[in-house]
Amino acid sequence: MKYLVTPWREKYIKEGLDNEECFLCEASKHKKPEERYILFKGKHSFIILNLYPYNNGHLLIAPYEHLDSPLKAKKETIDEMNTLMLKALEILENVYHPQGFNIGMNLGRPAGAGVPDHFHLHIVPRWEGDANFMPLFGETKVMFEGIEKTFEKLKKEFDKTM
Repeated sequence: MKYLVTPWREKYIKEGLDNEECFLCEASKHKKPEERYILFKGKHSFIILNLYPYNNGHLLIAPYEHLDSPLKAKKETIDEMNTLMLKALEILENVYHPQGFNIGMNLGRPAGAGVPDHFHLHIVPRWEGDANFMPLFGETKVMFEGIEKTFEKLKKEFDKTM
């Protein structure tokens, strides 16, 4: 039997995942943003850690406005999200030194969107060998640090440079 310890998921198991409100909307309005792993809040959008990351440092950039497509967003929102993407890349480079990145959006459930009603941009740091045999044969993803440590490292950099 395999055991994976993911303590950051405890509150979601206890509270349930079927919240009436979108998790991005709820997180953006939370009184203590650090409890929702929000790294930065801009005027139109914010940066949050992905609770179910593909790799350490997996970030989401989302607008405050609950929209299902960037085509419905104001120009100021898209411009800010692009600026935040560039800043996030710079910070991830400095903290984790990845060899590459995946950047993108899944728009609509058929495209793989886990939250199809609130569009957001994914930034995933990548290293050669990070997609090894473990997920394929072991059905296990290995992360080199917990989300609390990732948040601590990145939050310090966002606070320093933003």
